[in-house]
Amino acid sequence: MSINSIENAIRYSTELDKMFAQKSATGFFSDNALATKFVGAKTVIIPDVDFQGLADYDRDTGFTKGAITVSNTSYTMQMDRARSLQIDREDMDETGIANLAGKILGEYVRTKVVPECDAYVLSKLAGLAVTRANTIEGDAQKPFEALLGLINEVQSQVGYDEELVAFVDSYMFAALQNSAEISKMITVSDFKQGDVTLKVKSINGVAILPVVSERMKTAYSFGANGFKPADNAREIYMLVTPKSGAHLVKKTENMRIFTPEQNIDADAYKFDYRLYYDVFVNKSGLDAIWAWVSPEVTITTNPTNKTVNEGSISGSLSVAAKSDGTLSYQWYECSDENGANAVKIAGATSASMTIPTDLEAGKYYYFAKVIVDGMAGVNSSVATVTVA
Repeated sequence: MSINSIENAIRYSTELDKMFAQKSATGFFSDNALATKFVGAKTVIIPDVDFQGLADYDRDTGFTKGAITVSNTSYTMQMDRARSLQIDREDMDETGIANLAGKILGEYVRTKVVPECDAYVLSKLAGLAVTRANTIEGDAQKPFEALLGLINEVQSQVGYDEELVAFVDSYMFAALQNSAEISKMITVSDFKQGDVTLKVKSINGVAILPVVSERMKTAYSFGANGFKPADNAREIYMLVTPKSGAHLVKKTENMRIFTPEQNIDADAYKFDYRLYYDVFVNKSGLDAIWAWVSPEVTITTNPTNKTVNEGSISGSLSVAAKSDGTLSYQWYECSDENGANAVKIAGATSASMTIPTDLEAGKYYYFAKVIVDGMAGVNSSVATVTVA
């Protein structure tokens, strides 16, 4: 059977779009992009409509003329992301190509594409709220009050008949559920996301969408191997916006599929996945997005590299930081200078960590997470301990 068919490519693309809608916390914003128009590879026009208010009716001259202003604003899409995936011929037989390929591509979208898109969208919306000073100073011990405060700020901008959505950090969501106030008011309601209807918790008609902490930062860097929080990133505790408050524009290229005979690089099936996407907010909705973000944490002293002798190891690593919030610490061991495969070190919860005395010759990597208010964290740089 030929896997490199137009039908297969379109089918995979369609199914991946459906999975995106089901798994993405921000995927419903793409429902607001129906009025957009592409004018170039990365340029999209989104109309912004403005009206004049009512005027007095004059019995002699009649109606006062008013203008309808439609400003077609051009936005440039920033995120042009892609990856080429290969499945070795020996890993699959002819009859299992479609099934295995579908599972692999679906898992790729679920574990890599959706998290990146959510992180980008939420960081951009939170960044907008911070830039425009649309933030509140909440109390971590009273998350319910903070949520109501954010909802009130948004409703003061858009009114009380607009459908709102609250994105809530996973730590704060747990705190919310332990709140005595919310347990009496929370309900389960339908939430429309594309062609998918989800069951979500809501309060006063506002859908509450919990999002894992890794996707709730104010800034990220996007590179050749996915994304990671920027050095100056702060935790987004909560973000409230109208459901129609942003446009997620996705321009997905059809999946390109090549058989081993067509793949000149390897004896493998090759799948090319490419995605243009970005999120935009109409000018009229800039002040309808409100957030509660963690206090800023600044690491003033990072741990430094150390060289020690096997059998007589001594010394420690230390980190120093400042913040308006309450700081705590957790040290991690990792597998390289980039912090990969990080594992918590039991009991290493102060600003300094004693280097383990039983290390054998080689290189070891450590970093500290500086945590504010017991929730948000900023990682120090990675220190290399060389055991000679």
